[in-house]
Amino acid sequence: MNRRAWILFAIVAVLWGIPYLLIKIAIEELSPMMVVAGRVAVAAAVLVPVAALQGTLGALRRHWPPVVFLGIVHIVGPFLLITYGEVHISSSLTGLLIAIEPVLIALLMIRAEPLTRVRVAGLALGLVGVGVLVGLDVSGDRWGLLGAGMILLATLMYAVATVYVQRKAADLPPTALVAGTTTVSTVVLAPFAAFTLPTAPVSAGSWTALLALGLLCTAVALLAFYRLIGEAGPGRAGLVTYANPVVAVLLGVAILDEPIGLSTVLGFALIVAGCWLSTRPTAPAAPALARETRSPAQSSM
Repeated sequence: MNRRAWILFAIVAVLWGIPYLLIKIAIEELSPMMVVAGRVAVAAAVLVPVAALQGTLGALRRHWPPVVFLGIVHIVGPFLLITYGEVHISSSLTGLLIAIEPVLIALLMIRAEPLTRVRVAGLALGLVGVGVLVGLDVSGDRWGLLGAGMILLATLMYAVATVYVQRKAADLPPTALVAGTTTVSTVVLAPFAAFTLPTAPVSAGSWTALLALGLLCTAVALLAFYRLIGEAGPGRAGLVTYANPVVAVLLGVAILDEPIGLSTVLGFALIVAGCWLSTRPTAPAAPALARETRSPAQSSM
């Protein structure tokens, strides 16, 4: 990856490691639906004027199907699943389970990057890591298993969206794309959120967490992530989930006093090893042919 891609990678890693802590704080006094609707509404309120000033909103008219699809698959679905999932499991475990995303991206891109023995071993290791995390951390807890399942489904949706962005929306300006997806998400979620408005006073801490979720972890993070996909391709962009869990775990342990045990460390180690092996580039027999089959976004690396 080039220097710009590494900077974007670092920004996204930090901004997507923070949400799990902020969600945990916000849902203490706000409903999960209110938290999700609020964060996307804040993001849309910031991004739509920015895209308008840049003159990029017009591009959405030609690309509304991908924008609607990404609004549902990259924002509404995962945000709801993660927020409701965190009702049942810790923010640390949430971040660790999402680290499986590069393995899922590798599975989705099998046609473009055929499986080798090394990649198959990586996929297997990653899945074993998930099994260790879920089996040892929430074993016997049906609500914990439900929460973990919701996080894994959200991760699959993230992986689908990451691949889809490069294939169907790579030529859209990032500001217009994120403004469009957050607006679509706000429209979809607003009617449901209206029935879950708080009936008691909400502390400044919860409102601050919600504002930070919308402004930093949604608006800024999605802008940086879509740019990262364009710079480095979906496979390498997905590797940002190597770093996200580290931030999530450190914050969960330091601020929320969440426990971290041997199973957590072992499960995460297996997932990271699996992700690294499953996303290693194959060594093509014919370099010229490989250059012809690489995507435009990947050829710039």
